Amino acid sequence: MTLSREEREAFLAEPHVGALSVVERPDRAPLTVPIWYQYEPGGELWIATGPDARKTQAIRAAGHFGLMVERSAPTARYVSVRGPVVRIEPGSPERSRELARRYIPAARVEEYLEFERTHIGTQVIVHMRPEHWLSSDLGPEW
Repeated sequence: MTLSREEREAFLAEPHVGALSVVERPDRAPLTVPIWYQYEPGGELWIATGPDARKTQAIRAAGHFGLMVERSAPTARYVSVRGPVVRIEPGSPERSRELARRYIPAARVEEYLEFERTHIGTQVIVHMRPEHWLSSDLGPEW
């Protein structure tokens, strides 16, 4: 069963790990990688990634990307969204903290942020405007 606009946006706003897909080369299947993301209903979706990462280079070249999130319980449900990149901006401590709070237990956020500063390094924030949606909830029997 297809989700309503409100249902799919609420589901996308939950802290799932996304599967980002972007065309890297026209003669290959899309590059698909797991990624943390942020989204608020009705707004833009954004990801943080290294400025020279393979996925970042592919996103810059393609000008758009897709993201799919799913769960298997209590029902099998997914939302897939595609759209254009609307801007890429430098990362910031505030964005890092926002994303960490979404995915990391509160007691470990500071530890993660230190790890990010010392091991991951500089990030860029890629904003995407969701335009094309696919969604489904297969119900509790699956």
